[in-house]
Amino acid sequence: MTADLILTPNMDRPDDIYAGLLATHEGLTKDASDALNARLILILMNHIGQHDVLAQALQAAKSPEKG
Repeated sequence: MTADLILTPNMDRPDDIYAGLLATHEGLTKDASDALNARLILILMNHIGQHDVLAQALQAAKSPEKG
């Protein structure tokens, strides 16, 4: 079964999520912030877990004008 990547707004309380993301990065160096982002990406990729969806997400991130 192939799943499709959701590119339309789909977050509960997006402003709170964004504020939490900013707060998590607060006080970090650029290197520490980059490492946090990498860990977060891997955690969320693991949660999604579906190769087809992740491949679509990677393509959308590479070509944002098409997403």
